[in-house]
Amino acid sequence: MSLYGMMRTGVSGMNAQANRLSTVADNIANADTTGYKRSSTEFSTLVMPTTGGAYNSGGVTTTVRSSISSQGVLQYTTSVSDLAVNGDGFFVVQDASGTPYLTRAGAFVPDAEGRLVNAAGFQLMAYSFENGVPAATVNGFEGLVPVVISEQGMTATPSTEGSFGANLPASATPVAAGDLPSTNSATAQYTAKSSLVAYDNLGNKVLLDVYFTNTGAGSWQVSVFDQSKATPGTSFPYTGGALGSANLSFDMTTGKLTGATDSVSFTVPNGAAMTLDLSTLTQLGAAYTPTEPTVNGNAPGTIDKVEISKDGTIYARYKDGSSKALYKIPLADVTSPDQLSALAGNVYAQSSESGAVTIGFANQGKAGAIISGALENSDVDIAEELTSMIAAQRSYTANSKVFQTGSDLMDVLVNLKR
Repeated sequence: MSLYGMMRTGVSGMNAQANRLSTVADNIANADTTGYKRSSTEFSTLVMPTTGGAYNSGGVTTTVRSSISSQGVLQYTTSVSDLAVNGDGFFVVQDASGTPYLTRAGAFVPDAEGRLVNAAGFQLMAYSFENGVPAATVNGFEGLVPVVISEQGMTATPSTEGSFGANLPASATPVAAGDLPSTNSATAQYTAKSSLVAYDNLGNKVLLDVYFTNTGAGSWQVSVFDQSKATPGTSFPYTGGALGSANLSFDMTTGKLTGATDSVSFTVPNGAAMTLDLSTLTQLGAAYTPTEPTVNGNAPGTIDKVEISKDGTIYARYKDGSSKALYKIPLADVTSPDQLSALAGNVYAQSSESGAVTIGFANQGKAGAIISGALENSDVDIAEELTSMIAAQRSYTANSKVFQTGSDLMDVLVNLKR
């Protein structure tokens, strides 16, 4: 074995342990960094070609890996915009230049423009509900926009859909065709009536009278009227007639709706076209019993608070108690998360070894749940890092002794001629 090879091997060992100590230093420094994933140094042998009777020492090479796929402990907070992923997946964020990255650091707060940014200044990205219920672009970041929540200004949303469930009494007496509510005559009769609140284009409340009328065995008619157009004291007739009517059919054995009609459509006065879903109606041997109705839209108002569900939907809750879906936060993933490129700011970028980025929503497939009011702690174990530091220090010292011995022997060799 050459003395030069011996010294080179000692330097290789010291360099490897220095890399190990560097990862330990980073881990300890980021022990309290939200979403941080510890790095570790792995060693592999470096073997040099040898000949008979002679051994050429090689050394050791290092590879730094990050435990990106490991789950940190969730710490609950009082801020609704603090987000954590419980399971697989990453939040999609972008920097000031618009470049997208992945992260598990979910300590988001609104900036001066209402955008949700984390401690490193990266903006949270999501899909907007402005054009309807969003769908994820599975193989790219197209369609994602920065989440902006501003409490300034007033907004109003017209009603476009709703649902109404109830039990219609099977023992109801049929009403003659000439006296049905749809005729809008002064003698109109009905079996049951409920009222719903909807919203027009300006956010004004519109009271809708919904009439259910038995027209025969298993047959019912539903009619919707504008309550403000009713004749004072008698209801019928309504000025302008019914907003919409539909005929429903029920199975006399099961009491469930049959046929193609399970809704009624109409236009809210000074508002938008609206469809009222009636698919949960039943006809059983019990009294008329409405269940929880729902109608979308909201009156003019400012955002009172924001709520984020486990599927990543961001809701604005207004002061009048109404709510509106604003954004849906996606989760991104790759085939090999531990092979992602770690960058400054606790973000990750796709690499040639990580696999392509795929995007979906929480609780779908392998994706985890999004937890609002929680942060994912660093996965660093201080005791483990200190142990690793002591081991690296001793190995570094031992390798330095090898180098020092080689240097001493080199001095002996040089001084042989003297």
